[in-house]
Amino acid sequence: MQIEPTWWITAVEAPIVAALFWMIHGLRKDLQERMDRSDLRKDEAVDRTREDLSEFKLEVTRTYVPQALIREVDRRLSAHMLRIEAKLDASLHAVALGPQRAPRLPRLVVSDEAEG
Repeated sequence: MQIEPTWWITAVEAPIVAALFWMIHGLRKDLQERMDRSDLRKDEAVDRTREDLSEFKLEVTRTYVPQALIREVDRRLSAHMLRIEAKLDASLHAVALGPQRAPRLPRLVVSDEAEG
């Protein structure tokens, strides 16, 4: 009984093709896992960078602006708010008294320097 050469080729070729297919499938799976891990590391790096940047901005804000300037701005804002509150109180008082007995409110004067 003699075995034909084509049978030998088929008998040897089929397992080799199956092994190659299995290797390619394994390589593709490993490559996809590596890409997923790489994306995850990139996302984590971006998150860390954003956190570091926000901490840096906060530190710059704390150290760059002098405390005296912050106090001055706070004082000016408080003074403006008190003036607005007084005007609102006066206008509410005027509405309660009626139009004939209402005191005249001061007009707001805007200088040319403030517009430029």
